Amino acid sequence: MNLKPSTIILPVENQVRELDAKILLAAVAAERGFPVIMGSRAFLHFYVDRIPRGIYMAKSMRKLSIKMFSILKQLGYEIVAWDEEGLVRWPDEEYWRWRLSPVTMSMVSHLLAWGEDDARWLREYPGYSGVPIHITGNSRIDLLRKELRKFYQHKASDLKKRFGRFILINTNFSKVNHFFQHLSELKKAVRAAGAENHETFDVGKGRLKERLFTEFKKMLPLLANTLPHHNIIVRPHPAENHEPWIEVAQKHNNIKVINEDTVTPWLMATELLIANGCTTMVEAAVLDTPCIAYQPVVDPRYDDDLPNAVSHRAFSKKELCDISEQVMNGTLGPLPLKDRRSILDRHIAALDGTLASERIVDVLVDAGYLGKKPEAGSPTSLCKGWLRNRVRTMRKKINMHRPGHRNNIRYHDHRFPGTTEEEISSKIKHFGKLLGGRFTGVRVGQLQKHIFHIELKT
Repeated sequence: MNLKPSTIILPVENQVRELDAKILLAAVAAERGFPVIMGSRAFLHFYVDRIPRGIYMAKSMRKLSIKMFSILKQLGYEIVAWDEEGLVRWPDEEYWRWRLSPVTMSMVSHLLAWGEDDARWLREYPGYSGVPIHITGNSRIDLLRKELRKFYQHKASDLKKRFGRFILINTNFSKVNHFFQHLSELKKAVRAAGAENHETFDVGKGRLKERLFTEFKKMLPLLANTLPHHNIIVRPHPAENHEPWIEVAQKHNNIKVINEDTVTPWLMATELLIANGCTTMVEAAVLDTPCIAYQPVVDPRYDDDLPNAVSHRAFSKKELCDISEQVMNGTLGPLPLKDRRSILDRHIAALDGTLASERIVDVLVDAGYLGKKPEAGSPTSLCKGWLRNRVRTMRKKINMHRPGHRNNIRYHDHRFPGTTEEEISSKIKHFGKLLGGRFTGVRVGQLQKHIFHIELKT
C-alpha cells in the first residue's frame, strides 16, 4: 500500500521559546513517516500556498487568526491547535475572551492540551464545538525532563563559567514595556475603555504589570548591593524593550541584561530564579531550580496562581533579599518535590512516561493523517485561498518596512533571529543520541529563508 502522509506545518513565533521543542516534535514526526515543514510563522504563512496540503499545527486560536485559518481551510489544510500560553492563564472568562474565538475554534479538527486543567478550560469555553480534546502535554516540557536535560548541559556549563554563581531575573512586562512602545497592551486597553477610563480587566491587569515593572527596577539595585559577589542576569521577555533594564544595569557592575538562546540552559545554570507570573517559574519548578515569586504588589483579581504556588513568595524588597541570601548560601532550596508535583500534575501531562512529542504524534497517527492527506477542496476554493494568501503576503511584506508596525522586520528578527540547516541537523542528532540512537535517517533541508524541510530518508 502506497501511503501519502499529510505534511505537518510547524510555525514558530518566538525562536528562543519554541524552536528547540518544535525541532524535537518535528524529528519525532519525521521518524514516524510525516514530512515536516517548520520555521518562522510569518514566513511560513507567505509560503503556505506552495506546500502540499496537510496539517497546520496552530499555537493559538485568537480572533487575529481568523483570516489565516480561513485561507488554510480554503487551501485544503486541517488545523490541529493548542494554546502556547495556556499553562499560565487568567480567570476563565477573561482568558477565553483574549485567547479564543468561536470562529477559529470551529475550524480546528483536534485540540491538544497541556494537562487536565487546560482541557477543562477548553471544554467549558462557550464557543467549544465538540472537537476531540487530547491531553498530550507540550514538547517544551519534554526538554525539561531528566532524559533530555543533557541536551543543554554544555550550554549550562558554559554559562556557569561565564557568570559564576548567578541569579536569573526573568521579566514579563511586554504589556507595558513593548519592543515598540505604541503597541503596549495597556495603552490599547485604556483606549478601548473609553472616555470614562473605567477599569476593565485588561486595564487592571495592565496597571498591575506597570506597577510591578516599576518595582522590579527599584528592586534590582538593592539585590545587587545585597549580593555584590554574585552576577544578576536580567533576561527580558522576547517582546520587551531592553533599554529600561540596560539603564538600571549600567549603574551596577554585577547586573547584566542578556537574552541569549532558550531559557532552559539558563534555568539549569542559575542558582535562583526571580520572576512574577510567568511560565518560566513553572519550568524552574520542573527543573528543581529554586524560584522566588516577587510580589511587591498583590491583587487577587490579576495575580497568576500557578507560578506563585510552585515558588517561594516575597512581598517586599527586604524579604526578597533575605530569601535570596538563604538560597545563595545553601540553606534554602526549591519547594519540596511532593508539594510541587501535587500542583504540577493537574496542569502538565507527560512529566514522566511517554514524551509529550510522542503523544502529539500519536494523535495525528490515530486520526489517520499518516495514511492520507486531508480532502482537497474545490478548484474554486483552492484558487480563492491562493489569491487571498498572495494578497495577504503582499500586504504583510509592505508592512515589514513600515517603522513601528507590529509586522516590522526588526520586530520579526527580534523574535526570530534565524537558524541554519546545520544547526537544526545538529540538534536532531543530539536529541537522537540522548534518546538511545533515534532519528538516524531524519534529514533537514532549507526551502526558503527561515523555512526548513524535515523528513525521513530511507
